Amino acid sequence: MMVLTLKDFEQTYFYKTELIQLCKVYGLPTYGTKAELNKYLTLYLSGTPACDIKVNRKHTTSRNKTKITLETKILGEGFSFNQEARKLFAEYFGKEKFSFKKEMAVIKRQAEHNGETKMTVRDLLERYQEMVGQGNVLRETAEEATYQWNNFVRDFCKSSESQNYHQKLKVAAILWEKVKNSKNDKKFEASLVQKYEKNISNYMNK
Repeated sequence: MMVLTLKDFEQTYFYKTELIQLCKVYGLPTYGTKAELNKYLTLYLSGTPACDIKVNRKHTTSRNKTKITLETKILGEGFSFNQEARKLFAEYFGKEKFSFKKEMAVIKRQAEHNGETKMTVRDLLERYQEMVGQGNVLRETAEEATYQWNNFVRDFCKSSESQNYHQKLKVAAILWEKVKNSKNDKKFEASLVQKYEKNISNYMNK
């Protein structure tokens, strides 16, 4: 296994399932929120022995239930990349729909590591825009692309729409190509079948 450094960890986007696997490898706690798993790994890669890294979950306070705004601090005030944040970000960027970017997760993780407790949601968004403006956009890793493709195929094959087609993998590949080259979330949605019906009509059951 390739040695993972703290720098590599902070500059790479990991899904929660991948964080859990890393925690298992290093003998760290494997349950908790994504932010907690990130914290365990950051401590370990910073030199803290695995045996000294314990689960330390604080009780949720009423402050954590406060509606988030651009002035909400991203640390210590219950902020997470959830549906409420998605709505706020969509309003900020003037879009009807918004997909979180992995650069945002990296910025938050770096803030946690550096103890930037005063960083607000506005600061996070402005730092993200600076990264994009400077061309510092993180490239999609081969592992991430594979993960997304596998989930896309699984969800398509489980859908009722897929039952209308033979060569399901071929149909999934055509739909995936359309999604992959769009700005939409890289996941299967039933509406894709109708949207690209002409592209996959040759594979319909007769």
